[in-house]
Amino acid sequence: MGNSLQDQMLKAGLIDAKQAKKAKAGKPPPKQKKKSKQGPQLSDSARAAQQAHAQKVARDRELNQQRKADSEARALHAQVGQLIERHRLARDEAELNYHFTDDNKVAKLLVTPAIQAQLVKGRLDIVKFDGRYDVVPADVADKIRARDTACVMARNASDAPGDADDPYAAYQVPDDLMW
Repeated sequence: MGNSLQDQMLKAGLIDAKQAKKAKAGKPPPKQKKKSKQGPQLSDSARAAQQAHAQKVARDRELNQQRKADSEARALHAQVGQLIERHRLARDEAELNYHFTDDNKVAKLLVTPAIQAQLVKGRLDIVKFDGRYDVVPADVADKIRARDTACVMARNASDAPGDADDPYAAYQVPDDLMW
């Protein structure tokens, strides 16, 4: 049973010793194909499939970036809304018209005398959110401005010394000036 197939074939007379030697010498090693430096050659359809895949990946990446930007914008909008909702001042007994500019238009807001004094000093700011004007503290307005600059209206100067070149520096503006 320990006989190899070659020995068995010799005993059976199917092959002679010459053929056995030749088979023992072995077959020549298979010739290896030379690798080209360019890599495998692609057919036109494979190349077109690769281009289509690359375009799809680029389009998907763009869509994901756009979705991410939209999501971040919605999150910032919600944060601004929460800041305004938490910190806005109540104007229930407002009786004075406070005028300010909004996109080169004069707008007015009913405020109390205390709120008007704080607005004039620059300690309070007016914010516009979803078409509605509210009054919030200046530090909250700074947080809102960091998230969305369009929400905060122009702030009054807060007890800062005047400009050195101001020709009207010698004239005092009354605090109770209404227009």
